[in-house]
This record gives sequence, structure tokens and C-alpha cells, in this order.
Amino acid sequence: MIVADTSDASRVFGVHGTEGLTYWKCLARRTGTAGSWEAVEWASLPPGAVSGVHLHTRTEEIYFVLAGTGELSLDGTARPVGPGSIALTRAGSTHGLRNTGAEDLDWLVVEMSTPATHAVLTGTPASRERREGMRSKVYDLARAGEIDPSEVFDGPLSLVRTLQLDAGEERKLLADGAEHVVFVLAGSGAAESPAGHASLTPGTSVTLPLGGRLTLRADQEGLRVFHAVLEVR
Repeated sequence: MIVADTSDASRVFGVHGTEGLTYWKCLARRTGTAGSWEAVEWASLPPGAVSGVHLHTRTEEIYFVLAGTGELSLDGTARPVGPGSIALTRAGSTHGLRNTGAEDLDWLVVEMSTPATHAVLTGTPASRERREGMRSKVYDLARAGEIDPSEVFDGPLSLVRTLQLDAGEERKLLADGAEHVVFVLAGSGAAESPAGHASLTPGTSVTLPLGGRLTLRADQEGLRVFHAVLEVR
């Protein structure tokens, strides 16, 4: 398993052509995985700061808002976002984010290569064709609890959800034909695998590569996580 957290984030200026400060931390990259992950990242905008509008040409990307309030520009349409808002951006779409609140705006980024890009990177045939007429979307994951990314994406991301474990509860994840990304939203607990043990606190990320297995265990205060599943063919 690949374990990281949001501590010691980098200070980045002028993200996507804007001025101002963004805090950023890469939590996992495609290295060490078999799927079409590009990166898992954490980012934060101070009040008034902007992550500039930009075009996606080779990747599909999730923005999942963790804290704060902001305005998301998606294909030229601005909409308010807050904790639990999740944007699914297709290749060929544009998006950007502005902090409109008085507190930091934090969000999780999950970026995947399109099937065509993954085929070029790996020298294998594309697993799926690009579907025309599909549109990028924004959901309220806090309310829905679970969404099907195939409603938007061409790639093999098959599940995005929030998962609540009560005190002492366990949940087993098996990377058999799929890989997993887990990010702790609240509470505490532990992640155990044959490769080792990791404490889970808010901001901890665990990526489970193909062939691995993992047990999530909640402490007495319970555990709530973001969970994404990517099929690997």
C-alpha cells in the first residue's frame, strides 16, 4: 500500500496561469500501480485565491471539496461548491476553482489518464472508446453517498463514495481486478495489509495497488473516508 498525508504541503504560486498562492501535496502517482491513475493530490486555496481555468486534453479528473466554500467554473458555467461537492471533468472540458469564503478551500484531486492516453503510455490497446455527447457534471456526494463515474468518464473508474465505519467496525478491500484510493475525511483508525500498518487520521491517503489487500478498522470515534475504485484490465 502507498501511504501519504497532507502535512508539509508545498507552496505553489500562479497555478494554471493565475497569480497568488496554492498549497499542494501529491499523495500518489501512477508509479507502483497498474491502473490508469495519473495522480492523487491534495490542494488548498487561501481566501480569495484562484486555481485558474484550464483545458483537460489527456486526463479525466475529480475535484472533491473537503472544506471551505468556493466557485467552480466548469465548461464556462460558474456554480457554488462546498464540502461534499464533487466535480467530474471529462477530457475536452475546462475547469477552475476560486475561494469565495473566509476560510481555506481544501479539495482532493483524483486524476486518471483517458483510455487513449493510457494505451500510449503502456503500449497496449485502448480499453474503451471515447463516447461523444457526454458532459462533465457536479454532484453532491455528501448527500448521494455514492456515484457511478461511468455516467461521465470514458475510463475504468467504477465507483466513488464516502464510507462510514462505526466504532470498532472493519472493512476489507481486495485489489483483485481493481485498485483503490482511500482518503480519511474524519475520525481515526488503522489500515492493515501484509505490507504493513498505517494509522488513519484526517488527511491520510492510502492507495492499494493491484493484487493487494487491506483492512480498514475504525477507532472508538468512528472513521469516515472517501473511496474510489478503478478497474484494471
